[in-house]
Amino acid sequence: MLKLCGFAASNYYNKVKLVLLEKNLPFEEELAWVGETDKLASPMGKVPYMMTDAGPLCESETLAEYIEATYPQHALLPTDSYQACKVRELVTFIELYLELTARELYPEAFFGNKVSDNVKARQQKLFERYVPGFAALAKFSPYIAGDTFTLADCAAICHLPLVSSATKIIYGRDVLADLPVKDYLKRMGERPTVQKVMADRKVNAEAMMARYA
Repeated sequence: MLKLCGFAASNYYNKVKLVLLEKNLPFEEELAWVGETDKLASPMGKVPYMMTDAGPLCESETLAEYIEATYPQHALLPTDSYQACKVRELVTFIELYLELTARELYPEAFFGNKVSDNVKARQQKLFERYVPGFAALAKFSPYIAGDTFTLADCAAICHLPLVSSATKIIYGRDVLADLPVKDYLKRMGERPTVQKVMADRKVNAEAMMARYA
C-alpha cells in the first residue's frame, strides 16, 4: 500500500493527497514534520514524500506523475499527448510562477515575521508578469484545464488560495482577483475529496501553529 508522508497543512502534501483521493486509491498517511523526515526518502528534508512497493519517492509532482502512471483508473491526464502536456504546463505555471512567488511573502502573511519592502516590491513586479501568463493558459471551463478534472486542478485547488490570501494581506489586493478563481474554488469545494483534504488541513494547521508557537 502507498504511504504518503508529511503533514496536511502543506499545500504540496495536499496536492498529492487529492490525487490519491480522486483516484480512489487505498493509502496510509504518516505524519512527518519538517526536521523529522526520512532523509533517505527525502534527501532535502522536504514534504511530501511517499513510500511505494518499489521504494521511496519525493517531490510532489514526481509523486503525482508516479500515481497517474501506475494507477491509470480515474485518469487525471488526457490520453492525447499534447493535451496531457497542456495540463503539465498549467501545473508548472501554478507552482513555479504563482505559488513559489507568493511563498516569499508567507513569513509575514501567515507566520508573524517580517518581509522586507524590497522583497515585497520584487514579488509584486513578478506577479505583474506571471499572472497574465497564467491567465492566458487557465480555462476555468469548468476545470482549470478545460472540461475534465486533471492533475492541474489538484495543484490549483491547493495552491491558489494561498496565493490569493498572501497577496491580499501583503498588498491589500488579491493578485488573482481579476480571474474567476473564487468561483472556481467554490465549485471545486463541492467535491467530497476536496472537502476531506480541506478539513484535514484545518485540523493539522491548528496542530502546526500550536507546535511552533
